[in-house]
Amino acid sequence: MKLMPIIKSAIERVRTNEKANAKNSAQLSQMRTAIKKFEKAKTAGAENTEELYRAAVSAVDKALSKGLIKANKAARDKSRMAARLAK
Repeated sequence: MKLMPIIKSAIERVRTNEKANAKNSAQLSQMRTAIKKFEKAKTAGAENTEELYRAAVSAVDKALSKGLIKANKAARDKSRMAARLAK
């Protein structure tokens, strides 16, 4: 059972936090999906890996700019994908 606050501002915060959480979760999920699509295409040897790589890097940068991931994680993910693309 989830307790609802009684104070109006606290109720509004709960509502705001739930919206933000949904938005952030969706953004992170989109980023992870883009990375997985690139990885899968590279493994399968598809022709559109360059395009998927750009989309994945863009998704990582977007998540970084929104504060969903830290700078080091963004750099690490992009570095791994670049190395994978070059192989």
